[in-house]
Amino acid sequence: MTRTLILLAACVASAVLAGCAATHQLTSEVSSYSAWPAERKAGSYTFERLPSQQLRAERAQRVEDSARRALEGAGFTPAPEGQAGEYTVQIGVRVSATEAYYDDPFWWRGGLYAHRFGRPWGVGFGLSMPSVRYAREVALLIRDRKSGQPLYETRASNDGGSASIDALLPAMFDAAMKDFPAGSATSRNVTTELAPR
Repeated sequence: MTRTLILLAACVASAVLAGCAATHQLTSEVSSYSAWPAERKAGSYTFERLPSQQLRAERAQRVEDSARRALEGAGFTPAPEGQAGEYTVQIGVRVSATEAYYDDPFWWRGGLYAHRFGRPWGVGFGLSMPSVRYAREVALLIRDRKSGQPLYETRASNDGGSASIDALLPAMFDAAMKDFPAGSATSRNVTTELAPR
């Protein structure tokens, strides 16, 4: 009996730890497009901001800081301050909300218990339940600075019940750059670690 309780406690502890580990990971859908020459190496980079991003410099800085780990993990280094890098990097972040309604036809249109005394259940009750989901996406474009030629484009996306994205950005950029310099138009799921808070 004691041994059974110990084994049960160990199983419960393992399940809890596995659940905790899962909450520190993020899975994103990634698509990458590469025109990267096989012999070319990663080098120094500078961020290039669009005019709209320049208007929100503080926000742009936070997003750029979130992308640095992924770029450096792929072999890039920031250009010294005031100098142009070998590459320019443009990045973007987007969050969009969609409202889904749970109106399952199983219950309302001929399914189980759909009719009572010849009348459909739910008539006049308005039981559709709205739920807001947030689609979150990061995108990154690397160009040769001298020619302006785009060499690598990648994006990572996921969704969830929160519009908050700042804590997810480093993991999403890591996912986007995971297979650099390889490209694949076929999307794939990539799981990365969330930074500890």
